[in-house]
Amino acid sequence: MKSIKLILLLALVATVSAFTYVNTNNDVEKEGGYGLGDIATDFKLKNVDDKMVSLSDFKDAKGFIVIFTCNKCPFSKAYEDRIIALDKKYKNIGYPVVAINPNNPDIAPKDSFELMKVRSKNKGFTFPYLFDDGQKIYPLYGATKTPHVFILQKEEAGLMVKYIGAIDDWSLRRPNVPVKTKYVENAVNALLSGKDIKMASTLAIGCSIE
Repeated sequence: MKSIKLILLLALVATVSAFTYVNTNNDVEKEGGYGLGDIATDFKLKNVDDKMVSLSDFKDAKGFIVIFTCNKCPFSKAYEDRIIALDKKYKNIGYPVVAINPNNPDIAPKDSFELMKVRSKNKGFTFPYLFDDGQKIYPLYGATKTPHVFILQKEEAGLMVKYIGAIDDWSLRRPNVPVKTKYVENAVNALLSGKDIKMASTLAIGCSIE
């Protein structure tokens, strides 16, 4: 009887210890990446010009339109002209586009760094097109699709996430239907005007990150 009680006690101690370890392990990243109001990490990734780029390099920026995108996804390709237009419209007034390719080229050969250079040149990208080598950055942000947008604003606390989701409400399944709501433009315009973003989170539609 005593031995049974001892076994039960040891089992209880083990369970409590395991629970305590899991709940005090602050090194574990928050599941799902960033949410609205979170402070996003900076990064240092290689651009298609072979230079390393960080958000801290943009001293005059008020914030950033960070877009996880790639070469081969039909959604990403369909949005390229609009991404260029976003950069041209907003980079000189404080919100430049910074694009990041999160795909593993061993799985998605068309998303190799060398082909990123080709795509950027052929399309005339006006923004940095960075390679998430080792896929270390996109999980921190919580990106799941290409394209997937995170609008950041510089605050005293750091780079605060102000918008997460799609670029607009266009659908590849209905390509001839005009865009009705430009989520990213509306969000950046609100930030520039010092107003709240009415729709700060939308569902990103695109290809799954590989």
